[in-house]
Amino acid sequence: MDGRACPCGLGDDYESCCGRLHAGEPAPTAESLMRSRYSAFAVGDAGYLLRTWHPSGRPPELTLDPDLRWTRLAVLETRDGGLFDATGTVQFRAVYVEQGQRGVHAETSRFIRQDGHWTYLGPADLPGADRDTLVYSVALDA
Repeated sequence: MDGRACPCGLGDDYESCCGRLHAGEPAPTAESLMRSRYSAFAVGDAGYLLRTWHPSGRPPELTLDPDLRWTRLAVLETRDGGLFDATGTVQFRAVYVEQGQRGVHAETSRFIRQDGHWTYLGPADLPGADRDTLVYSVALDA
């Protein structure tokens, strides 16, 4: 992805933005982890997604659909998740194209920092929704 814009939408090139996180640098905030996870979906880095998933909800394996193309990310709201926080949430919408059809994945993601590293816990609880089903459907459909 040499010189190309980072999929997360911040305007930097991939290598100096999410690429450095994919290479092992820890994300400083919950939002930066969420953006880097979106970029991992966009570039097909399933290993990074698994490494940054909290063990309590991480699937044993993750296969990304090569025919799904992620095209745009919009961060709608961030609560906590800063440099001095232990938890945070990020609400976002991610646009994708699959078999020529546009789709939108909307989620409020929960994050926790342990031992100085942010990890993805899963989507925030939704009324009437089964959290475990949502976590796995996001992972397998995306």
